[in-house]
Amino acid sequence: MAFEMLIVYSFMIVALLLPLGDMSISAIRFISAWQGLRAFTHYVQFNPPSDVTNTTTWITKLPTNVSGFAIQNFKIKCGDQVTGVDCTASNVTTLPVKYFQFSTSITLTPMILRSVLCTSANSNPCTFTLPYSGRFQ
Repeated sequence: MAFEMLIVYSFMIVALLLPLGDMSISAIRFISAWQGLRAFTHYVQFNPPSDVTNTTTWITKLPTNVSGFAIQNFKIKCGDQVTGVDCTASNVTTLPVKYFQFSTSITLTPMILRSVLCTSANSNPCTFTLPYSGRFQ
């Protein structure tokens, strides 16, 4: 009886609990990154620039790290989110809808499910880029 329990326990730990732990840790990293992106979006929405065309002074004052995740590729766009262009002094009045785009990256370190969670394009290291955008208005 005791010998069979060792086999059952080792099977449950290796085949069930360790992959479940990999999935849980990965899910927590993704949720934390999305929460950091949302927090940054709220900060930008409540602290909008007075002049969106003058990005050198305003963007340098933004935080570069939110909730432990680095904010990358920050851009201010005018017009539609699909066909939007960078805001300039000439198009800021003709394309009134203004929005911003940015991203962050997360790195996963799965023990068991590396072949499942990490695709071949980003397998070494297992890094994902999460893009995000929000509107000023």
